[in-house]
Amino acid sequence: MSNALPMTLRMYQRLAAGLVPLAPVLIKRRLKQGKEDPARVGERRGLSRDVRPHGPLVWIHGASVGEVLAAAALIERLRDLNLRILLTSGTVTSAAVVAKRFPPDVIHQYVPYDSPRYVARFLDHWKPSLALFIESDLWPNLILAGAARRVPMVLINGRMSPRSFPRWRRMYGTISALLSRFDICLAQSKTDAERYSALGGRDVVTTGNLKLDVPAPPADPAKLERLMAMTRGRPIIVAASTHPGEDEMLVAAHRSLVGFFPQLLTVIVPRHPDRGSQISGMIMASGLKPASRSREELPTAATDVYVADTMGELGLFYRLSPIVFMGGSLIHHGGQNPIEAIKLGAAIVHGPHVFNFTDVYAALDASGGARQADTQETLVKQLGQLLADPAMRDKMQRAGHGVVEDLGGALNRTMTALEPYLLQLRIEMGAANA
Repeated sequence: MSNALPMTLRMYQRLAAGLVPLAPVLIKRRLKQGKEDPARVGERRGLSRDVRPHGPLVWIHGASVGEVLAAAALIERLRDLNLRILLTSGTVTSAAVVAKRFPPDVIHQYVPYDSPRYVARFLDHWKPSLALFIESDLWPNLILAGAARRVPMVLINGRMSPRSFPRWRRMYGTISALLSRFDICLAQSKTDAERYSALGGRDVVTTGNLKLDVPAPPADPAKLERLMAMTRGRPIIVAASTHPGEDEMLVAAHRSLVGFFPQLLTVIVPRHPDRGSQISGMIMASGLKPASRSREELPTAATDVYVADTMGELGLFYRLSPIVFMGGSLIHHGGQNPIEAIKLGAAIVHGPHVFNFTDVYAALDASGGARQADTQETLVKQLGQLLADPAMRDKMQRAGHGVVEDLGGALNRTMTALEPYLLQLRIEMGAANA
């Protein structure tokens, strides 16, 4: 197959193969940075201590937390068909979320480094019956090796950002060689579908965004009751999945708002919990009093900003406040998913950079289910209005819920598109059990 590949991919394969001797150095550095699990680094080289289960195995791959959670409802449907699931991702945080949120029979592995040798080990061990790649985490050797083994491969919840599309157009030969290996591409929106088709995708279908069908995140009832008891009577703003550069703006907004709402509590939930101590230090330097969840501190009457630097507890904090600022949107990151917060009754405020969820935020803004804040001044104004006006919050919550209902259905459409592949797996299961 390599003879039919464009020069870029042939060079990539040679380079990836040549870098294998450097893998221990890379792993050592990533371990030092906390980006690898020391007990599971072998998985990065295609090695596994887990045994492949008997029968058909559906392999689902997503880059990190967002993609893994987007697949949650789909995984539940596949388990209902008695199919075994292998879920791969590339980050320590996503592995922690899988351990916390998914049933124990869902096998999680770190995706191997994209070297032909490591990829071959991985595929030889797991022998997937069907491969589903979520969104746009497309590792060339993984895709090419899967296709060479005739594994049916489907791109699900496909998204092609406005930034990526022109870059890939300039490398049409490379991206078309990868996209054409997928049997079918299921895109989030009509725009995404048009972009995938233009880049060489075969059989592109618009199915919608699986992230709109994710269930509301859970919360431990005892922990929620404890938090509510400690914060009862206080106005609360939750800033969810924040990124560097946003925390300072939210702390400044708190300082402006506390003059009007003296008991205000701001909860900052950083996208990456390991930034918690840095955020707490910044809050103290600004003259405010923080408390840190990772240190098992609870917010007291003296706490100004609560830093919720733990994994998997967003469901707790979404239930604590009807006002949620969605992070990743005041900086050029593209915005985080607002759907879970809306499902738990939040009025949403976001910044201008929401290209990761363009259609969702456009519909929310148009319906009045969310408000955009372009500047520090506007952020203070939007949050202040919501704090002061419960009726406005209720109206926004109803509008947001309506948008989520209207845009849903991606899960059913995805299952319909996958039906021919799932039928084949059921036939194989029947033959194996006969």
